Amino acid sequence: MVDVADKLAYFRAITGLEDPGLCTEILQAHDWDLELAISSFTSNHTDNHPSSSSSTATTTTAVGPSNANIHRSDSTPIAPAGAPPPGLAWKIVTLPISVISGSLGLISGAVGFGLWAAGGVLSYSEAMEFVAQFESDYGSGSSSRPNFVGEGFMDALTRSRNTFKLLFVYLHSPDHLDTPAFCEGTLCSEVLSAFVNENFVAWGGSIRGSEGFKMSNSLKASRFPFCAIVMSSTNQRIVLLQQVEGPKSPEEMLTILQRVLEESAPVLLTARLEAEERTTNMRLREEQDAAYRAALEADQARERQQREEKERLEREAAEAERKCKEEEEARDSAAREAAEKDAALARLRQEKALSLGAEPEKGPDVTQVLVRFPTGERKERRFHSAATIQSLYDYVDSLGYLNVENYSLVTNFPRVVYGTDKVSLSLKEAGLHPQASLFVELN
Repeated sequence: MVDVADKLAYFRAITGLEDPGLCTEILQAHDWDLELAISSFTSNHTDNHPSSSSSTATTTTAVGPSNANIHRSDSTPIAPAGAPPPGLAWKIVTLPISVISGSLGLISGAVGFGLWAAGGVLSYSEAMEFVAQFESDYGSGSSSRPNFVGEGFMDALTRSRNTFKLLFVYLHSPDHLDTPAFCEGTLCSEVLSAFVNENFVAWGGSIRGSEGFKMSNSLKASRFPFCAIVMSSTNQRIVLLQQVEGPKSPEEMLTILQRVLEESAPVLLTARLEAEERTTNMRLREEQDAAYRAALEADQARERQQREEKERLEREAAEAERKCKEEEEARDSAAREAAEKDAALARLRQEKALSLGAEPEKGPDVTQVLVRFPTGERKERRFHSAATIQSLYDYVDSLGYLNVENYSLVTNFPRVVYGTDKVSLSLKEAGLHPQASLFVELN
């Protein structure tokens, strides 16, 4: 069962009353029996508007939870075109579950007075067979006929909802005496068929078929030919706007259809505007989502680029620091090596100076040696004549004037190079006694 708010909203939608207080009073007077309240209101409204035709009725059809038998009145007229409609419905009509489910599979939703569920698969063969038979019987050699859709009732209703049109329903009784004349003279008239094809989605079914028979029982068709105008509402509600029973001329049918179309125009326009608004909002959301994704991707790309740039700078800084450290270590190592070398040379000079011993006093066995360096520096020392040429090299090394190890001691006149091949000769054997003047020549 639906709650009080749902009943109140549904009663207002059905009756067209805007005053919620008045609607509440009417429902309370009928113990919140929605069907009884709607029926009572419609009956009172009918008393205030004399009937213009005994063969037409304005009815609302909603999907309900059961197949209860419901009283029906065929004398309720549609509201005059110039007056505001009192509402599109006055009775709750239960459609067969197999018709509701159609080819939609399993459907479940809160509709009308509560929860309904329907399932099953509706074959298109019956509708297609009707279309083919109708065209064969009444459409050969003529293009003036309603374009009945070859699909189930609920699919046709969905098509009408999606195209914002009303659904024109024709229930065909092949055995009725008025059927051939109605089909040929009215349905297939050029004016009426063109009007139906332009403004409605047309669906037809034979009462010999399963779906046509069930629709006939559901709509409580008592006279044939039988036509109805159906509108799809929200939440799978089905609204029966108009039913026409018995033979009618094209002019009469056209008048009825035009009146229904005019009364339903605001509802269809509202549905179209709402659908367009939903489409616009959906497109706007998609564009906003696309813009957001693009901005997000751009931000991510920028962050990735910044991260990569930061990592590159960190790598370069680390590499520079490593190289700087290596260079510093190399300098330290070179400095240590130079210091060690200097220390080694200092020790070597000291050792060589010590190996020379004390400078001898002048005497016949003492040789006076003068050594001239490339810088012009001159050094002089006395050696025993028995001392070797190596002693002269040790003396030059002990002075520490040279930063090279590869040099030779040379005399000018005559030019004699005292190289490694003569270092073992004594000064006297080398001809340098009693005195000698030598030059340091860098190799």
